Amino acid sequence: MTRFEDVRHVVEAAASVNILVVGDVMLDAYVSGDASRISPEAPVPVVAVMNRRYLPGGAANVAANVRAMGSRVTLAGVAGSDEAGRKLFDKLDDAGICRARVKDPERITTIKTRITAGGQQIVRFDEEDASPLFGVSLDELKSRCKEAMLAADACVISDYAKGVAGESFCRWFIGEAARSSKPVVVDPKSRDFGRYRGATVITPNLKETAAAAGDPVHNSDELNRAAMHLLGAIAPSALLVTRSGEGMSLFEQGKEVWQLPALAVEVSDVTGAGDTVAGILAITLALGFPLREAAGIANLAAGLAVRHPGTWAVQPQELLDAAEHFGRDAG
Repeated sequence: MTRFEDVRHVVEAAASVNILVVGDVMLDAYVSGDASRISPEAPVPVVAVMNRRYLPGGAANVAANVRAMGSRVTLAGVAGSDEAGRKLFDKLDDAGICRARVKDPERITTIKTRITAGGQQIVRFDEEDASPLFGVSLDELKSRCKEAMLAADACVISDYAKGVAGESFCRWFIGEAARSSKPVVVDPKSRDFGRYRGATVITPNLKETAAAAGDPVHNSDELNRAAMHLLGAIAPSALLVTRSGEGMSLFEQGKEVWQLPALAVEVSDVTGAGDTVAGILAITLALGFPLREAAGIANLAAGLAVRHPGTWAVQPQELLDAAEHFGRDAG
């Protein structure tokens, strides 16, 4: 159960904490318009472009969610020396997000471009370099993370499988955080969850859980089996599985599974909901909330994020209003 008083405390105290987010930063581009005719060249719609907008994506969206709640946040990531990188970090500067940016002239900044018409996504195309980070760029990223971690109250690894959160880096980062007793939230993309061992909580969706376990997950029994298998690989880390329309399931060593029901809301777009979960978890853990209470508040925030098209940073008043709407004693 998510109490209104707990959500109010998070909103009021969020400004007192500092979060370090590290991982794969990217630029989300949205091109929208009207598609009223079919191309004579191929059986595809012709989109008359009416609007373009750019938002922080990936690890940058996690940082945007943290900052929107009023917390201080430092974003450590790697981007190219290109126009997309400049656009991304201009957006982050405007939002008041501290940068620990590593410029790698050998890489391009990841861009995900979504084409929509009439509110429906027609196609998405990605520009990226997902090769593993190494050499001078990796050393510089570690140095920036080590410095930023000194002031951090909690950390997030946002792994989008674009080369930054490799196995050696994750093990190093989680070890550094453990030595200073900093909680770590991991939003994973790797199938090898062992690289995240020792983090406070790992937050895969159902597809990522099934891939990591090596078995299909179609129902609660299969999910429980997959989670038990994965807990053995990540101990003492907990596993918070996001289940879309069915809410979330929290698995911890030696405890019964904790089910968090989905909120009864209209879903517009699930893009970036996992980023919202990671960011809110980091804030609540930094404030000293037990994991189950932190997961409940993150579940509430995720239900708000999916109401909006594209990536969305949940606002403090929005979270308060939702907590009150769903009841002061239950959420």
